[in-house]
Formats: sequence, structure tokens, C-alpha cells
Amino acid sequence: MSRDNRGNNRSGRDNRDNRGRREYRPARNDNRNRENRETRIPEEEKVPSADRLEGRNAVLEALKAGREINKIWVLDTQGKPDPILIRILEGAQKKKIPVVRTKREALDRMSETHNHQGVIAAVASHEYVSIDDMIAKVTSEGRYPFFVVLDELKDAYNLGSILRIADAAGVDGVIIPKHRSIGLDSVVAKASAGAIEYVPVARVTNIAATLRELKDKNGFWVFGTDAEGQTDYDKADYKGSIAIVIGSEGEGMRDVVRKECDFLLSIPMAGNVNSLNAAVAAGIVIYEAAKGRRG
Repeated sequence: MSRDNRGNNRSGRDNRDNRGRREYRPARNDNRNRENRETRIPEEEKVPSADRLEGRNAVLEALKAGREINKIWVLDTQGKPDPILIRILEGAQKKKIPVVRTKREALDRMSETHNHQGVIAAVASHEYVSIDDMIAKVTSEGRYPFFVVLDELKDAYNLGSILRIADAAGVDGVIIPKHRSIGLDSVVAKASAGAIEYVPVARVTNIAATLRELKDKNGFWVFGTDAEGQTDYDKADYKGSIAIVIGSEGEGMRDVVRKECDFLLSIPMAGNVNSLNAAVAAGIVIYEAAKGRRG
């Protein structure tokens, strides 16, 4: 397809014996019960996954980005200095965010990533943005938009990694589907190492229809990554308004999405393994596109 035909913007009873006497029971261990009470998490602190951040980098970046944080749980280090936790505590103090010092057992019970690194924050739900707003922001800066579209990606670590790659490469926004796809949750936030706070993410009902609208209404060129692609990823022209589509783990892009791509890109493989992890493939193509757009 020639690029000249399209514009550049594109969650009792008592036991008794037969004589009616109560059964003997040993006294409770008060120390053990006291410890259990200290580490038990109240119901209001069982924060839903989408409203939680875990890990030092994720919480630090949320503080820096001005994300609304309702409460932070921090490991009680028993007076031992920890520079990163100190920075988090200082940031929370400046923003007047309530901080709860607690034992590791309590944090372990709260954690969903199983890698909280001594800090968990309850945050306002991450807000998705509209594609129109993403386009308007970029064009107001005199630039052509550079989007990444994820077709039913299901692994949280892949999404988090792609957000991290997108932030580093200067991608203007990521588009994901509302259904049959991972959303922005605590695991994604942890895997992104804080990039979730800086990369706009739009959530749409229909990926194929969204790509069609990007092309017809906004002049985008759409590049799909596909093992059978006819264009080597390092030979494509990434100038103008572009969207790079990454398929799901294992299945790749769906046919209905593939049909909306102007170009299908392949990554030459020289080894014995004939496929790449979704985030790895995304990183290769995204960085090549970023390089091409600078030239």
C-alpha cells in the first residue's frame, strides 16, 4: 500500500458430659492471640487490586506524579534505617497521607503481587483516558501521535513491561480492549516500575473498529506484528501518525484486527526458537519505530 494516498496525520453450643458439666479446655495463649490481632487486616484495609500499588518504585513514582493516595502501609523496620522507605515516608508527610507502620506478616496478607518490598499504598482507581484526548495533546505540541495497541494481552507482567518500554521510548499512549484483556491493576503497576503513572492508557470496546477510525478519521498508519509479516520490522517507514499492534500471548493478533493493518511486520529469527515473548517483541519494534521517527 502506498503511503501517498493518506495524509500524514494518522474482595456453639457448650460441650457437656452426661452429668451436665462443662468440658475442660486449656487456657488460651494470650501472647499468640495478641500477635494475631496485630497482624490481622481489618476489612476496610483489604483494598481491591485495582486500587492498590505495591513495591517501592511503584509507590515512589505515584508520589512524584501526584497520584491521589489514600493511605500507605510501610514495614516497621524497628529503627533500622532504610533510605528508600525514608523517602516514601517523607513524601507521604509532605502530602499529609496517612501512614501505617506494620509487620511483614500483615503486608504479606495484603499483598497480591507477593513482592511488596515493604510498602503498599491504597490509591484512587487509575483513570483511563480517551483516544481523542491523547491525540489532542500530541497535536497541540506539534507532533504526530505514536500509539501502541494491545490485542487481548492477558499477562500482567507483559502489560507492565510494555508500559515501561513505552515510557522509555516516548510512546504517546497505549490502547487496550475492555474485555478479554488484563487491565491496570497492582501487578501491572509493579511490573511497570512506575511507568503506569506517565503513559496514558485508553480502554476501548472494539480494537478493530478503533483501528479503522484511527485510519479513516485521523490519518494513522497501522503496523501489525505477525510471524508471517512481509515487511521486516527494520525496513518499515514509521513517520507520521502511527499505531503498532501487538498480539496476545500465544495466539497473536486476531484475524479481524490483522485485516485493519496497513503493514504486517516480522522479526527475523536466526535461532531454534521461532517466537518471542509479547513484551520482548514489542520492545524490539517500538524502539525501531522510535529510532525511525527521529531520523
